Amino acid sequence: MAPKKKEEEKKVLLGRPGNSLKSGIVGLANVGKSTLFQAITKCSLGNPANFPYATIEPEEARVIVPDDRYDWLCEQYKPKSRVPANLTVYDIAGLTRGASTGAGLGNAFLSHIRAVDAIFQVVRCFDDAEIIHVEGDVDPVRDLTIISEELRIKDIEFVEKALENLKKQTRRGGQSLEMKKLKEEEATVEKILAWLKDGKDVRKENWTPKEVEVINPLFLLSAKPVVYLVNLSEKDYIRQKNKHLPKIAEWVKEHAPGDPILPLSVSFEERLTRFETEAEAEEECKKLGTKSALPKVIVTMRKMLDLGSFFTTGTDEVRQWTIRNGTKAPQAAGVIHGDFEKTFIQCIVYNYEMLKEYKDEASLKAAGKVMTKGKDYIVADGDIILIKAGAAKS
Repeated sequence: MAPKKKEEEKKVLLGRPGNSLKSGIVGLANVGKSTLFQAITKCSLGNPANFPYATIEPEEARVIVPDDRYDWLCEQYKPKSRVPANLTVYDIAGLTRGASTGAGLGNAFLSHIRAVDAIFQVVRCFDDAEIIHVEGDVDPVRDLTIISEELRIKDIEFVEKALENLKKQTRRGGQSLEMKKLKEEEATVEKILAWLKDGKDVRKENWTPKEVEVINPLFLLSAKPVVYLVNLSEKDYIRQKNKHLPKIAEWVKEHAPGDPILPLSVSFEERLTRFETEAEAEEECKKLGTKSALPKVIVTMRKMLDLGSFFTTGTDEVRQWTIRNGTKAPQAAGVIHGDFEKTFIQCIVYNYEMLKEYKDEASLKAAGKVMTKGKDYIVADGDIILIKAGAAKS
């Protein structure tokens, strides 16, 4: 028999490890960021003002993740308590040309982006005489270029400082293991700097695991996953046409290949939040032959952050927990409670799809589909888990 082909190694993720990751809404001033934040979080920031820097401190909210699996499980168990998964979203002040050198809210703004794990980049594609554009006219490709360049210029500054510090240490010379490690780090930082100066974003290179270890502590802006949100007028969103869309697609293909582009209408989403019930909002969408883009926006960002879910179920509570894909069972148990990771013994597990097929737990057990797994089990998206752990040591 021919030997099995070795599976392609999973790309090492850039960014912080962990499950409670944050996304920031970013864009030039007056492109619809704060209104989008209000619509996406169903919470009010007061009236977003029609001038740059209406948002000065990043506002934070948790957004419920839409998931049919969670809804089905709640319907099945009719629990006393229901806890869906959520995604933390920040509304960040508008960027201006020259932010990297301190223009506008400059450095404060860029430090807020450093604190998030991924970026919703909002770009404006509608004309409105009532809403001023910080650059004078509507040109989404120019706006995308400004944001991309500002983030990269700031990254170059961070990387140059890191390189300077490393060179001070490597100048001492010597053959110790520590010095060898520092020299390897220096070579990686030089490579990152050359990449950035070549006009490329850090997230678009295939870095080795060792290089990723050097990149992650730098918290680089261009290393963060990006979802492009194209803000259209309500009319253009409903008919799914806009003269700028092909140019945006072309720009993303050239500068950020593979990054998702999601058209939406912030004014339409905001209007939907004014209906008193969800049923009324759905009726309005039906009448117009469209639907809200927000569920797709949230689900796409979770995918970009490589997040998945597992569930704990019962008549007391159905809860959806967020984990990074590829997480092992003890670490997943630790998301429920820190002690469970330390005292993990085993877990009883079956997948949502299996439960849906067999209708209930008793039928699953009878069919031998319920598994007992140990510490090396990698939790799959959609797993339903019962953790068995020992008593915590005091």
